[in-house]
Amino acid sequence: MKSANASIIAGIVLIGLGALLLLDRLGVMDSAAIVAPLIFAAIGVLFLSLFVRRRENWWAAIPGSVFLGLAAVITATQLTGGAWGAAFLFLFMGAGFAAVFVRERTNWWALIPSGVMLTLAVIVALPQELQGMPTAAVLFLGLAATFGLLSLVPVHSAGHVADHPAERMKWPLIPAAVLTVMGLIFALQATVVFISLDFAFPAIMIAAGITLMVYAYIAHRDGRQKTHRTGPRAG
Repeated sequence: MKSANASIIAGIVLIGLGALLLLDRLGVMDSAAIVAPLIFAAIGVLFLSLFVRRRENWWAAIPGSVFLGLAAVITATQLTGGAWGAAFLFLFMGAGFAAVFVRERTNWWALIPSGVMLTLAVIVALPQELQGMPTAAVLFLGLAATFGLLSLVPVHSAGHVADHPAERMKWPLIPAAVLTVMGLIFALQATVVFISLDFAFPAIMIAAGITLMVYAYIAHRDGRQKTHRTGPRAG
C-alpha cells in the first residue's frame, strides 16, 4: 500500500513537471526558471518522507536537506539577485544534520557538521563591509560554540542499556577553548577600540588557563561521581 501511494505521488510530480516544461516549450509561460527548484524540492521531500516514515532512516535527512537547500538557493537567487542565496544551502544542511541527532541520539557526531554549516550560513549572510577580521571571528567563535554545545549534550554509546545512563563528553571543551581564544583574538582586532597586544595576550592566556582549570575540575568531579556510583557493593 505504501509503495502504491509513493508511486501515485511520484507520478503526479512527474506529470506536473512535464506539463510545466511543455508549457515552456509552447511559449505559453516561462516555466523553465521554476522547474529546477521544483525538481530539487521534490527530491528533497522524497528523502524527508523516508526520514519521517522509519526511525532507522535517519540518514535520509542529510540528502533531503541538501536538495531542499539547493531549491532554496535557486529560488532566493532569482528573487534577490544572488543576495543571501548560498546561505540557505548551509542553513538547510545544518538543520538536516541537527535532525539526524534529534532522531538518533547516538549520532552525536552530527552536531559538529550542523554547527559548521550554521556558522557558514552566518558568514555568507554577513554584509560585504564586515568581511575580513569579523568573518574570522564569527568562524572561530561559531565553531567554539559548536564544541561547547557538544560538551553539554548527554549522549548514549551505541548499544547502551538501562543501567548505563547518558553522560556528557568532556573532550569537546579542549577544542572549544582553543577556538574561543582564536575567535577572541580576531574579535579584538576587529573592534573599533583597539587593545594593545601587551595587554591582550596576557588576558587571553589567563582566560585560557581558567578554562583549563574549569575543565580539570569538571573531569575530577565526574570521575568521583562515577567512582561513587560503581563503588564496591556489600556482599
